[in-house]
Amino acid sequence: MRVFKFGGASIKDAAAIRNMAQIVIDYGELPLLVVVSAMGKTTRALEACYKAVVGNEAIDYSLQQIKNYHSAILESLFEEGDPVFAGIEEYFSQLEAIRIDPDVPLRTYDQIVSFGELISSEIIRAYLDKQGLKVLLMHAPDLIITSPQFGSGKVDWQSTEENVNKLVGPELTERIVLTQGYIGGSKQGDLVTLGKEGSDYTASIFASCLNASSVTIWKDVPGVLSGDPKLVKDVRQVMKLPYKEASEMTYYGASVIHPKTIKPLANKDIPLIVRSFDSPELEPTVIGNFRNLSILPSVIYKGNQCLFSFRVKDYTFVDQRNLVKIFQKLADLNISINMIQSSAISVSVCFDYQENKVNSLLTTLNDDFTMHYNSGLELITIKNFDQKAIDCYSPQHGKILLEQKTRDNYRFLVDLNN
Repeated sequence: MRVFKFGGASIKDAAAIRNMAQIVIDYGELPLLVVVSAMGKTTRALEACYKAVVGNEAIDYSLQQIKNYHSAILESLFEEGDPVFAGIEEYFSQLEAIRIDPDVPLRTYDQIVSFGELISSEIIRAYLDKQGLKVLLMHAPDLIITSPQFGSGKVDWQSTEENVNKLVGPELTERIVLTQGYIGGSKQGDLVTLGKEGSDYTASIFASCLNASSVTIWKDVPGVLSGDPKLVKDVRQVMKLPYKEASEMTYYGASVIHPKTIKPLANKDIPLIVRSFDSPELEPTVIGNFRNLSILPSVIYKGNQCLFSFRVKDYTFVDQRNLVKIFQKLADLNISINMIQSSAISVSVCFDYQENKVNSLLTTLNDDFTMHYNSGLELITIKNFDQKAIDCYSPQHGKILLEQKTRDNYRFLVDLNN
């Protein structure tokens, strides 16, 4: 049993959807579950709709752009009068009718952005059916049960596994099951998103529940590369990668895989295959339970970083009570630490910059600490470094504010403005 996941770039237009269908025909065989994202940059466009709704502004312009985009795809794939047109129009009518929930704005956010996956999956179901494939569309919010934590729902694994095995498992012997990435449903009946770019995670959830033999993520690259080709010269493909290495790469900022994807697969020893949708015949990267591999150095850039420093006001040492205050507040604000450094009287942490969270730290911890921060920073990680990699990728300009070196990793935080 296999799981295929197709992201926005792999279904961004009519030609891409035709290619996706051909991949399913050529490389998929029953039992197969297919997870799809929103098409192209639809989620970003829906976020513009959400901002308009929040601001009590008309969403007509943003909504019309989304309609035009999907209409062009529909007109290229289907004959006029095909039932899929009416189905997609109904989704747009529902989207237009949404109003802000003043008590829980993020509920409205999740409602609005989920339409990207809902519309995408309906179009792809209709096209795969047109190609003669037996396909059943099942809605992820009916299967993946989450906490009512809008924007980053936590999976209720027991309920989800029961649902998936009861509802999905029996269908897989007769036809392809198609579903949406990124979205789940709370026990209260609300749509809940799983976090940015969460479709990879969705694929791993289904794979874990169904004890799949593999998960294939179809990307615009041939596999996992030793760096972002837009930023790093002479990148090479990493052909085999242990779960631990892949997990660390996602944590440090590599965007090829969603950070939550690895754990459910590693727990069940399910290989994750990263493969090119442009050239599916190329040998892919396989992430699995590999040991004693010689791994290429890889370079990961993570922008929009903030270095925030806490200094005790009375010049006593930083003790456990101070650390508890700091880390409790970071946890309350859901701030993930990317790097940390401590001295006798101060603690500095690096995290993704968000103005509202920085302001909350400055306000609530003002009685205990003197605080300052730098923003607009870049965090560079060289995994499995050697001297050649350090010489190539150490910053040529900017001031290094923080530097750490371990057995395997060399990391530095750079202020590019200095």
